[in-house]
Amino acid sequence: MTNRPRGLHRTALTRTAFIAAPLCMLAYGSIRLSDPDHGPGLAWTSGHVALVSGVLLFGAVFLGLLRLAEPTTGAARASARVATLLGLVGVVAVTAQGVIDLVVGFRAGDRAGMERLFEDVQSHPGVMPAVYTVGPMLFYVGLLWLVIQLAVQRRIRVWRPALVVLGTATMAASLDLMPLGGLLFAAALSPLGRDAAVAGAAVPEAHTRTHGAQASASDRLFS
Repeated sequence: MTNRPRGLHRTALTRTAFIAAPLCMLAYGSIRLSDPDHGPGLAWTSGHVALVSGVLLFGAVFLGLLRLAEPTTGAARASARVATLLGLVGVVAVTAQGVIDLVVGFRAGDRAGMERLFEDVQSHPGVMPAVYTVGPMLFYVGLLWLVIQLAVQRRIRVWRPALVVLGTATMAASLDLMPLGGLLFAAALSPLGRDAAVAGAAVPEAHTRTHGAQASASDRLFS
C-alpha cells in the first residue's frame, strides 16, 4: 500500500517533466530575447529560474527514457544506462552554470560587473570544462544517444530523434534560437511522457506481485 502513492507521484512527475522541461527551455529563450542587454534584473533572474527548472526536470526525462529503453539485455541495456549517466552529468553541469548565472546576476550592478564576476569564476581550474564546455555537451550527447537508441529499438518513431537533432543544432547555432529549439524538443518528447510513466509504473507492480507470490509460498510452507 505504501508503494502505490509513491509510484503515482513518480508517474505524475514523469508525465509533467516530459511536457514542462522543453517548455521551460522555450520560456528561457523567449525571456532572453526580451532582454537585449542581458544584464542583471527581472528578465535575467526569471529566465534563468526557468532554465534551471527545465534542466532539473530533464533529469526525470532521462530516467523516463531509460525506462522506455528497458526491458532489454546485454549491450543495449548497458548502452542506455551509459547514455542516461552522461545525460545526468550534463544536467548537473548545466544546472551549475544556471546557478552561477543567477548568483552573478544578484551580485552585479550592471553587465560590466557581471563580466568581471564571470571571469573570476571561470578562472578557477576545471570550471570551464566542467561547467561551460564539456559538461553541458554531455546533456545533449546523452539525450541524442537515448532517443536514437529508442528509434533503433523501434520503441519510438524515427522522426522524434530527428527533431531532437534539429533542436540541438538550432540551439547550438545561436541562443537567440532557443525558443525554436524548445519547441522542437517539446514536439519530440512531450508525447513520450505517458509511455515513460506507464513503463515506470509497470516495474513497481511487477515487483509487488513477485513479493506477494513469495509471501504466499512462505505462508503455505509454514502453515
